[in-house]
Amino acid sequence: MFWKDPVLGELTRSLDTSALRQKVIANNIANLNTPGYKRSYVPFDEELHQARIRLSLTRTHPRHLAGTDPGGDPRVVTERGTTRRTDESNVDLDQEMLDLVTNQLRYNTLIQQVNGKFANWRYIITEGRS
Repeated sequence: MFWKDPVLGELTRSLDTSALRQKVIANNIANLNTPGYKRSYVPFDEELHQARIRLSLTRTHPRHLAGTDPGGDPRVVTERGTTRRTDESNVDLDQEMLDLVTNQLRYNTLIQQVNGKFANWRYIITEGRS
């Protein structure tokens, strides 16, 4: 069943993480001129590593496949150590815009993958008929 597909589950988690990342980036941009504001981010590499761990299959029997652990929610990290400006804010508009574009491309790629999974299921359900 497609709702038990671990890859689709990870794609959904990744979409949720990307949506959270978009909100965090938008919040950073909105607070660009707020004195003392410290930028936040959602770490991508760590999320990717956790997804790979969750998707690895452990065989408990030669003919069985193990399920996956849904894991925790993505986390938002506040970057406190860097200050580039005299007002003690560490938000860099150029970096935020780069992160915004990168995240949007990642989100679009994930949507294409989800659409592909559903197209495969549609093909299977209709037995290849249009």
